[in-house]
Amino acid sequence: MALARGRRSDGAFNYWPGFVDALSTLVLSIVFLLSVFLVVQFFLSQEVTGKDKALEQLNAKIAQLNELLSLEKLGKLTLDDQVSQLKAGLASAETERDRIKGLYDGLAAAGNDAQGKTSELGKALDSEKAVSARALAQIEVLNQQISALRRQLAALEEALDASEKRDKESQNRIADLGSRLNVALAQRVQELSRYRSEFFGRLRAILGNRPDIRIVGDRFVFQSEVFFDTGQAVLLPEGRAELDTLAAALIELDKKIPSDLPWVLRVDGHTDVRPVTGPNFKSNWDLSAARSISVVQYLVSLGVPAQRLVAAGFGEFQPLDTANTEEAYKRNRRIELKLTER
Repeated sequence: MALARGRRSDGAFNYWPGFVDALSTLVLSIVFLLSVFLVVQFFLSQEVTGKDKALEQLNAKIAQLNELLSLEKLGKLTLDDQVSQLKAGLASAETERDRIKGLYDGLAAAGNDAQGKTSELGKALDSEKAVSARALAQIEVLNQQISALRRQLAALEEALDASEKRDKESQNRIADLGSRLNVALAQRVQELSRYRSEFFGRLRAILGNRPDIRIVGDRFVFQSEVFFDTGQAVLLPEGRAELDTLAAALIELDKKIPSDLPWVLRVDGHTDVRPVTGPNFKSNWDLSAARSISVVQYLVSLGVPAQRLVAAGFGEFQPLDTANTEEAYKRNRRIELKLTER
């Protein structure tokens, strides 16, 4: 240190002595820390060694206790076997004692049996008599119950006969009502048929014998060309004229038919089998329904009661002619009018 100061006093500033001092101080600190670490490590190793020895001692004691426990269990099993043997011997001795006691009691009672048999027989006879009396009483009660059941059965048979008689009368009344109902329905059908004939006769007289209008069975058939252009559901002027005549006949018919007769005029639309073209209708079914609805709406606008009209579309599924010809297609494109019940 003095040498370093002496060198500094020479005038040139030297860093080396300071660096040496710092390095020596660091080395001394490291040596001290290592010493402390070694001392701590030594004490820790001593402590761990002591705990290992204590653990070994505990394990040895546990092993000794396990051996003692096994010996105790073995001794307990031996004692249990001895106790079981003693109990079996005691039970055998008690059984033998009871057997000997029973023999002695039997010998003592043998002398008294002869005296007691007479009294026992008397008691048994009295008991049998009492049983017979009770049986006779029960038989009497059963006879009374059987008589009561017979009376109830007779009453039930009478009630059943009366019920069957009422049932037959009801069936006869039902059959009579059914006959009356059938007669009434037949009368209504005949009455409606009469008005249908009158209506169709009036239409025939008004429309004349035209090739595009004809009667098929109970239906008045118009060719579609009378009312509509091809593929359209808008009524033509000449079709409106025909419907004007039809509406007048319907209004007059509605005045004649009794109000309680549930009649309707069904307007059925039909097409041929060829698919529709154009964006207005998706199928022949749509076209046939739209045409029948147009006819019904126009009749309502002329004063025909709406409740007397029904619109139905059948598409191409009810052809009059199944041939694939223009003439067959024309016949199948039609509007049908049918006067029927609702």
